[in-house]
Amino acid sequence: MTTSDAPAPLIDPELSADLAATALALARRFQAGATLWVVSPQWEPHAHHVAVEFVHPVIMGKRALPAVSLVEPDPVAQCRVATRPGDVILAVASADQPQVRDIMRRAAAWGADTIWIGSGTRPDPGSATHILWVDSDDPMVPVTGRFVLMYHLLWELTHVCFEHPGLLHAPDPSDGDCTEDGCVTCSDEGRLAEVVAASSDPLAGTLVRTATGEERVDTTLVGHVEVHDLLLVHGGAAITRIPPDKEVPR
Repeated sequence: MTTSDAPAPLIDPELSADLAATALALARRFQAGATLWVVSPQWEPHAHHVAVEFVHPVIMGKRALPAVSLVEPDPVAQCRVATRPGDVILAVASADQPQVRDIMRRAAAWGADTIWIGSGTRPDPGSATHILWVDSDDPMVPVTGRFVLMYHLLWELTHVCFEHPGLLHAPDPSDGDCTEDGCVTCSDEGRLAEVVAASSDPLAGTLVRTATGEERVDTTLVGHVEVHDLLLVHGGAAITRIPPDKEVPR
């Protein structure tokens, strides 16, 4: 067999780089106290398998990493209840799986990073914090070892990061250009929020959930809102409602 006849690698250079970056980010989240929540509405065994791997150390005597599979019929509701700021949600699913798409849209309001593992047509750029994807139209890929190989490597590389403690400290945002007087970039930030409870009194504000916790915001500009609506919040006020068919600003 000549080199040109050799089959394509299971993990190509681009996916290798994505795996390394994702493992480092995940290790930093675990180091800060995160829990990994795993969903796979199409292929439930993958959710169980990922969670089982992470709670088992790669090396005897090393730490187990907190991971839980969420396999009830409504994974969006499960993630909403389970996830806390700083956690990570990992989904194994196709790009068109509606529940996973909804989770990915909302995760920023819950304060969670996201990892999306799949194959075939890719999700839109920015749909998840990290995307680990097999570029293949073969419908059998999800039931082959390629998905398993991806999350096994993610599990092992995450543990490798713990062997190098200097890697586990993420850059401090306060080391940037922000000061106590504020900065133009931060003051212009629009934050994603999910409505927790709508109020009949517009002066009382609407209770929403953001990456930093619950707060009340003025929704006068966007009008009537419902529980679980997604809003873009700026300066204590909702400036727009994000319809279900629209992408969430990143």
